[in-house]
Amino acid sequence: MSNIYLGFHFTVEPKGSIDSDQAKQLGSEILVAELGEKAFESFVESDFGIVAYVQKNLWTEDILDDIQILHSPEFTISYSIAEIDQVNWNEEWEKNFEPIDVDHICHVRAPFHPKTKAEFDIVIEPKMSFGTGHHETTHMMIQHLLETDLRGLKTLDMGCGTAILAILAEMKGAEPIDAIDIDNWCYLNSIENAERNNCNHISVYEGDAALLKDKKYDVIIANINRNILLNDMPHYVNCLNPNGILFLSGFYNEDFEAINQSCVDKGLHFVKKLERNNWISLKYVN
Repeated sequence: MSNIYLGFHFTVEPKGSIDSDQAKQLGSEILVAELGEKAFESFVESDFGIVAYVQKNLWTEDILDDIQILHSPEFTISYSIAEIDQVNWNEEWEKNFEPIDVDHICHVRAPFHPKTKAEFDIVIEPKMSFGTGHHETTHMMIQHLLETDLRGLKTLDMGCGTAILAILAEMKGAEPIDAIDIDNWCYLNSIENAERNNCNHISVYEGDAALLKDKKYDVIIANINRNILLNDMPHYVNCLNPNGILFLSGFYNEDFEAINQSCVDKGLHFVKKLERNNWISLKYVN
């Protein structure tokens, strides 16, 4: 018998936020983290918020009762529910997940997308698009990595999502690689995706910057968001070897001054800024 899924279409609207796009992103991430503690097994970004999927036989009337962000004074969150038969499951992913192509050199795709002739072909099971990701930030971070000789460099992918960037780093010769995410779903999915892409040098951990104590890296990749980056910057800098490289993204052009000041104050040297649709990605060296 085929599984029936329920798709919860959540609309996330910040209340009175100056930076509504970034606030919506943050609200969606919090919502996903809370729903991930329930029976919801996969998530997809939408123009309005997120779509969360749960098997119908695991759904209960009280499944949303203790989701705290639904009652937050900072967000208005509404939702509708649609039933999806298993036969339409891949169709749902295909509607919500588009491959990422970077200069025809790196191609990030789902298993149901055709393989291309790209030098680096990364296959990601698109159960949740925060790791697949915000195409602008993922695209720019991939650009940075493609331009960098990573052979033999110990690398950290912080806030790894689905481990796309860790996987590319290994394909470019980085080793060993640590991939860390605070979200259990991302942790499990990163393990799956590393195996799916035949990676042998990626270790995945569930947790936050506290895991970085006494660690040292030649390259640190952090595609998260402005506030977390600013909060965790001391940890990144302490972990960076001499002449190490720090790649940052997950924030807007108007956040540049705050991020740059934090990095420069801690002794890092600005190298390069990439920009796509007002999202930016930065490169620093130690």
